[in-house]
Amino acid sequence: MGLLKSTVTVSSMTMLSRVMGLLRDMVMARMFGSGVATDAFLVAFRIPNFLRRLFAEGAFSQAFVPVLSEYRQQREVDEVRSLIRHTAGTLGLVLLLVSILAMLFAPAVTSVFATGFLLKYPDKFELTYQLLRITFPYILFISLTALAAGVLNSYGRFAVPAFTPVWLNICLIIAALWWSPYFAEPITALAWGVFIAGAAQLLFQLYFVSRLGLLRWPGINWRHSGVKRILKLMLPGIIGSSAMQINLLLDVMIASFLVTGSVTWLYYADRMIELPLGVFGIALATVILPILSSKHSQGDPRAFSQTMDWALRLVLVIALPASVALGILATPIISTLFQYGDFAAHDVQMAAWSLLAYSFGLLGFILVKILAPGYFARQDTRTPVKISMISMLVNMIANVVFVLLLLKSGFEAPHAGLALATTLSSFVNAALLLRGLRQQQIYQPQPGWARLFLQVVGAALIMGLVLHFAASSEHWWLAGVAKDRILRLSWIIPAGGLVYMLALYLSGLRFRHLQRPRSGA
Repeated sequence: MGLLKSTVTVSSMTMLSRVMGLLRDMVMARMFGSGVATDAFLVAFRIPNFLRRLFAEGAFSQAFVPVLSEYRQQREVDEVRSLIRHTAGTLGLVLLLVSILAMLFAPAVTSVFATGFLLKYPDKFELTYQLLRITFPYILFISLTALAAGVLNSYGRFAVPAFTPVWLNICLIIAALWWSPYFAEPITALAWGVFIAGAAQLLFQLYFVSRLGLLRWPGINWRHSGVKRILKLMLPGIIGSSAMQINLLLDVMIASFLVTGSVTWLYYADRMIELPLGVFGIALATVILPILSSKHSQGDPRAFSQTMDWALRLVLVIALPASVALGILATPIISTLFQYGDFAAHDVQMAAWSLLAYSFGLLGFILVKILAPGYFARQDTRTPVKISMISMLVNMIANVVFVLLLLKSGFEAPHAGLALATTLSSFVNAALLLRGLRQQQIYQPQPGWARLFLQVVGAALIMGLVLHFAASSEHWWLAGVAKDRILRLSWIIPAGGLVYMLALYLSGLRFRHLQRPRSGA
């Protein structure tokens, strides 16, 4: 299966998941609004979800897939089964113990991630740690799900792992609409939805792993050579591959000191960024990691560099216009999707400021996802650690500076300073990752980058002007009828996309130029 075809397959399944995710968020916004309960649930969900991205999609996947790819290339199938079996058992035991401890000490864990709740909002703090005791085991289920996904991706079965998150969205929608009336605190239903979704996703993927003949009962073996290598690669990778997630948690920590609703507004803005990031950025990173690992194992640095170059070109062509569109259409998108029930016009404005700030960083977020595999595929986790530490320091300083400046100025949405700080740190992270690959001559850009950059920037600017005039005033979106908002946005977005593609075509860019890694001038 070609690189572009694999990416489209993953993107299609991820798109289905993200659309279901948007439906889930619309239901949550309508049912629960942006009050105390919603803030509490989102923190209780973000803590295990943060660890999911840190371990499952981050350090673990980046360490496990290269080692598994090497086993596939160089060893017998029984040794591959042994690696999977003992990795699952060892990882499962660690996460089981972590989950038990986190549930026992939920107030302490909550105080670390939402210090503001502890100091300023005691009722919200208590509800948060009660919900966390239900949601935290999600990390156990979803990390084992990530292991199964790594196996399936390594064997070219990309569609199943990309579809799997749909089960989370289904469970949360059911919980919000049908389970919540049966709880004294209705938001508790969402916490149980998270727990059940974790188990459902794991069972779904295990079926497909069994069809490959690789499913065995987990075993614990700390001395297994493959397990030791994975653990060794994971330890620095925990930070190295997940600076963006740590930055987002810092945002939540500081937002917990701001007015009620700040956590929720940041969440919905982040969800809008997650759509293109997941559909394209994570999908592309998922496809290229096993391919880069294979090229490295085969000792083919030229093909390795060409694959990186192809991926980065796709990032520019897709992420830059998406960033422009999200920024210009921040209010129309938030209003159309979420301004129902308890989610009022004021909530739309506050979330839109966050989305505008995040949209500037979309290109940086996706670049980090694509550049990091250039290190992990070669089993180099130390370099990304150093780089991510720098970017996290930038984020921490910028968080404080931007929020204080906005508070001092009297700006109505100081929480947007947190999103802007995350944006800045993502570009610092991406720039340093790229510089490292270039200095080590691991990545050598192919000819044609200057022309491609001008083509994409020009087309994005033209598209941006069209979207700006088509979107009209903010007041119309906030005061308009829901049906009118939906109809208007449903033609504005496709129109912007068509204008962008037409501008690219007239500039001389053709689809065939992006179909495969370039092998020369």
